[in-house]
Amino acid sequence: MADIDYLLNKQSFIEMDARERAKSLFDLNSCKELLDPFAGVMSPWLLRQNIVPQADDGVVVMKGFIEQQPAVVISVEGSFQGGSLGEVGGAKIAGALELAIEDNCNHIPTRAILLLETGGVRLQEANLGLAAIAEIHSAIVELRHYQPVIGVIAGSVGCFGGMSIAAGLCSYLIMTQEGRLGLNGPQVIEQEAGIDEYNAKDRPFIWSITGGEQRFASGLIDAYVEDDRELIKQKVIAYIQQGIPQVQRSTQSTFYLSKLFQLDTSDQILPVDVRKLYQGEQA
Repeated sequence: MADIDYLLNKQSFIEMDARERAKSLFDLNSCKELLDPFAGVMSPWLLRQNIVPQADDGVVVMKGFIEQQPAVVISVEGSFQGGSLGEVGGAKIAGALELAIEDNCNHIPTRAILLLETGGVRLQEANLGLAAIAEIHSAIVELRHYQPVIGVIAGSVGCFGGMSIAAGLCSYLIMTQEGRLGLNGPQVIEQEAGIDEYNAKDRPFIWSITGGEQRFASGLIDAYVEDDRELIKQKVIAYIQQGIPQVQRSTQSTFYLSKLFQLDTSDQILPVDVRKLYQGEQA
């Protein structure tokens, strides 16, 4: 009976849009959106290329309270331009993180949660997007000295490119089975290395390499959860309460480089071998 009640009450996090996802994490009626669509903030570059823009440029920023503690939630809309970041969206994220840093300097313990559904930098905006992503990286590193920065990759766009580095800089990372995390997206790898190396249409293979279950088994993320709004919220709260980790994953470069040096690149590595490698066994 309990299982039936759970299934009846379960609400998909993935099926929500960026605004709904962000709002779902806050205490009831405790949040407000910064630079909402009525502010009319959008990329000046998309219209010039006959691409229909979006008034919030695909990035939603909300500030409020989670468990009565101040927090900012930044949510990327994966359905707009593949969640890609340009000048405006990147500036919104970096600005929100920098304001959280300012809060902490003023003894307001603001945490940050990043809901990442993004392919990385927006190709139409090139260096402008890259510069914004670099500012995001810098802000995450500074903010995590004060408070944990929590990333959530739920699906179905995944998190790739420069924003996968942002994910790697987070204090804690949460993924679902549907989420994916990688530096380069499947299409990019296939284009550069060929279909024999990486078939972007082979979905089971792609998820076996970059999916949430694999990333968790390899120790590259902290939590692997079902696509359930309440479960994800509770996991976010748990990491907020846990505080800053003793060791940030991104500082363990020596450990991860030692694993890469063990790789035999003459043959394609299997997902099970990746897990063994990260768990301390020779692949």
